[in-house]
Amino acid sequence: MKTSFLFKNLSWLSAVLILSFCMLSCTRCSEPPVSDSYKRKLISPAEGRVLYDEYSRTNDIVLTKYRNGQPDSRWYWFSVEDMEGYLKYVKETAKKRNLKNPGIRIYMGKYPLNHPKGKMAKPEYAGYQTIFLVPTAQNQRKDNENVMSRSMRTLDENANLGDVERLNMTNLAPPPNASTAGTP
Repeated sequence: MKTSFLFKNLSWLSAVLILSFCMLSCTRCSEPPVSDSYKRKLISPAEGRVLYDEYSRTNDIVLTKYRNGQPDSRWYWFSVEDMEGYLKYVKETAKKRNLKNPGIRIYMGKYPLNHPKGKMAKPEYAGYQTIFLVPTAQNQRKDNENVMSRSMRTLDENANLGDVERLNMTNLAPPPNASTAGTP
């Protein structure tokens, strides 16, 4: 019995469609799912307010006194796009180097008064404190300490990646804007 031309083409077309659907579905499977471990580290707006008020009551008073009554910056801002891009850069670097548990350490810093204008988000930020992000990875425990890189020798679980670019150029709130941007 002869199979009709339409039935042959329909079977072939169905197979192609099913295969295409499977391939598209698997493309999404290749990206690891985003962990929800951050959820247990979330704090409420009220808890954020407690931290902000405690900083205001203690550290900010000392800084303002040291700065002859001039307050310092109180918040820092990165766009989600910049953060996602930097996280991707850190993950790709860690993957290329076979490093485990990549992370980000946040450091406090201060722009010197003569800091290059092109190395700050705005020139008027000279003299204000800032933050910068430093990539980290799990310490590599080796029998021979001489084999371990200098940047990985620390007692911390994770160590800074000494030769990987940091992220700064954050927008910050120098006074008088520090208190007008709202509170956490």
